[in-house]
Amino acid sequence: MNSEIRQRINSIDMMRGLVMLIMLVDHVRERFFLHMQVNDPMDIDATSPGLFFSRFAAHFCAPAFVFLTGVSAWLYASNGRKLTGFLLKRGLFLILLEVTLVTFSWMGAYETIWLQVIWAIGLCMIALALLHQLPFGLLLIAGLSIVFGHNLLTDLNYAPSDGLYPVWTVLHDRGYLLQSDGLNIKISYPVLPWIGVILLGYCSGPLFGRGISTKERKTALLRLGIFCLVLFALLRGFNLYGEAQDWTAQASVLLTVMDVFNLTKYPPSLAFLLITLGTMFLLLRAAEAPLISHRKGLIKVLTGFGAAPMFFYLLHLYALLLINSLLLLFIKPNYGELLGVNHIGWIWLIATALALALYWPTQAFAALKKRHKHPLLSYF
Repeated sequence: MNSEIRQRINSIDMMRGLVMLIMLVDHVRERFFLHMQVNDPMDIDATSPGLFFSRFAAHFCAPAFVFLTGVSAWLYASNGRKLTGFLLKRGLFLILLEVTLVTFSWMGAYETIWLQVIWAIGLCMIALALLHQLPFGLLLIAGLSIVFGHNLLTDLNYAPSDGLYPVWTVLHDRGYLLQSDGLNIKISYPVLPWIGVILLGYCSGPLFGRGISTKERKTALLRLGIFCLVLFALLRGFNLYGEAQDWTAQASVLLTVMDVFNLTKYPPSLAFLLITLGTMFLLLRAAEAPLISHRKGLIKVLTGFGAAPMFFYLLHLYALLLINSLLLLFIKPNYGELLGVNHIGWIWLIATALALALYWPTQAFAALKKRHKHPLLSYF
């Protein structure tokens, strides 16, 4: 593999690795700081700045991962391989993981099946499997229309008794698909906007193709990043469109800044996607810039996590479940039924320690995937 292709893939793996580490912080928060739970959007009067910006950082994870899934799908197909079956099998596999291993890792039980980000990525892959053979221009228009237009659907909702309620819950409004004494099924990630994001990722795949030089790719990524951030500044700054909850001047500059960046994630508003994807484009460009080319340690760490994202995802969830269960054997819950820490700084410290502990097994699994081309390993 020549250096140009390796650099291109490294930048994608580095981006994946970075968002996985940010995600780790958020999941540690959900395990040990849940007594300070946040709403969506967050209540800035009840959320400390440290907690607010920790949660805001986690907003970048899902958009980057879904977008890069689309990019990776294009790269897979660009090598002459059949994409439809590839995406269908992986999409169904992710949904299976969500309702089995992932659900159990959160609660240690199956009383409620939470259909979250892995479910959403799985459905997006299935949607792309069905749509990718459409003309490229039509896919681009569809992706842009969904991302830019779905905010117009905010006021459309259905009661649980309505026939369209299940479909709309899956697509746009999070809610329960099933509530009973024995089992609950909750949609946490409405999927429609994410389908738009994976389509845009697929349509951006050619930027990472062999026919595009590093210089051309960096220029395109810079332009995309600036466009998204400027558009965010205009639409959000003047409360024009793209976010259901307008920001207002608060009692301090810090609270006002928090209110500006207090964005809706479920489903992701246009403002949410502009700020997250815009920043992602700039970070992808930075991953290929000469200023980090000598930082082999940084590249190794981020690509180590990014090369085996699903393995790390499952590993860290079960590590958190195990740690919490073991602690409860010796320490009584100190926040109602929850065991938690009293400051967000502890969350970052725990996440750092856990990242260090899980780096080597994740890197070892990534190396195993590289050495052995067994189809099952590629799913992780």
